[in-house]
Amino acid sequence: MTNKRLAPLAPLAAALLLAGCSLMPTYERPASPVSGQWPDSPSQTSATAPTPASKLAWQEFFADTSLNQLIDLALTNNRDLRIAVLNIELARAQLGIRRADQFPTLNGTVTGSRTPNSEGGITSVYNGGLLVTAYELDFFGRVSSLKEQALAQYLASTEGSKTAQISLISTVAQTWLSLLADEELLAISSQTLRTREDSLRLVALRLEHGVASELEHYQAQSLTESARATLAQQQRQRALNENALALLIGQAMPIDVRARLSTARLTQLHMPEIPAGLPSELLTQRPDIRQAEQQLIAANANIGAARAAFFPRISLTAGAGSASNELAGLFKSGSWGFTLAPQLVLPLLDAGRNQAGLDSARTSRDIAVAQYEKTIQSAFREVADALAGRTTLAEQLRAQQAQSEAETQRLRLTDLRYQNGAASQLDWLDAQRSLFSVQQALVQTRLTYLQNQVALYKTLGGGVTLPTP
Repeated sequence: MTNKRLAPLAPLAAALLLAGCSLMPTYERPASPVSGQWPDSPSQTSATAPTPASKLAWQEFFADTSLNQLIDLALTNNRDLRIAVLNIELARAQLGIRRADQFPTLNGTVTGSRTPNSEGGITSVYNGGLLVTAYELDFFGRVSSLKEQALAQYLASTEGSKTAQISLISTVAQTWLSLLADEELLAISSQTLRTREDSLRLVALRLEHGVASELEHYQAQSLTESARATLAQQQRQRALNENALALLIGQAMPIDVRARLSTARLTQLHMPEIPAGLPSELLTQRPDIRQAEQQLIAANANIGAARAAFFPRISLTAGAGSASNELAGLFKSGSWGFTLAPQLVLPLLDAGRNQAGLDSARTSRDIAVAQYEKTIQSAFREVADALAGRTTLAEQLRAQQAQSEAETQRLRLTDLRYQNGAASQLDWLDAQRSLFSVQQALVQTRLTYLQNQVALYKTLGGGVTLPTP
């Protein structure tokens, strides 16, 4: 008899035993898909700075006053970064909704109805009190899995804003370096154009007196027009770079920064070298990798919610209050009562909807794993590329500086020989052309070298100043 009396309570007891049970798979971080060491490169031996990039503030890495001012403006005004920060607020709100789903919602209600009765009169019924509507008892972890998913999405959006900040700081720095290079190239081209115009007038004068040929005149004219075309091209490029910088900082370039631009030089900029560390350290240094992992955790949590859809969903509606046939007697003594209405919904036939939902969740997790691994591989390549360029660009820059000095001396000596009739005009024009090309290449190489330093700082996770949540 005792067993028969307890039998109806068996389903409830089983449900209580499953309370707090989660069907979400245990998260395991995938193995790193890259080598444990950077590719062999002599540039690795040059990193002696004790502070890693992720712990080196951008104000310390970029010592230029104008650049720091521009970065401050970008962090304040840039719309892309503003959107990334607002995405954090959106994800935080979504997380708040999911957390609220774990608790019952208590409402105060007052209702009234008037219906005809069989005697031809009107029956009035008034109710008032507190009501809990369809609160889900999370026995199988569906609600908690969705909450974990929302939490991971919130953390992912936070890491995404850090990635946006790193990218913004790096882009501002590289655009500023490009503007400095534009100024130097414009100065070189303007000086070269003036020199070639003077040469062209000299050749025209020599042609009038029969000392120079038309061929020499056309050669000098060709070099002059070439310098003029190069100058126009560089003026256009400078305008484009300034427009790009204005978009990044969210306003026009400040007047004081513009004034310092004409006197600043790439050779005045010095950035500290930073250690590369080990590839495994990128997992904690780079926010884009942490973002991809949080997205993977969210996809993993979604599987728990999809699994829970196969099990009964138990909800509870309960109320406590007063009922009366007269509004004036609604809350009088003796009119109080309560209602309790549990509901259990068990999926029996859904045409494969729940299974398709689970398959979709599992596939989404597999996609998230592939995206996480690809993010690590991309980060590994970015750092490896920057390391490969560090020493090789330094050597290239040294060689081109020596070449520029040699070409300067060559032009000086050729000019002396030409003035004394020991060298032809062709030799003289060739020396001018060669020096112009080398000077432009030197500026471009110096720009590439500095931008590579900025890229290495970025790829190693430098530039984050947002607080960790």
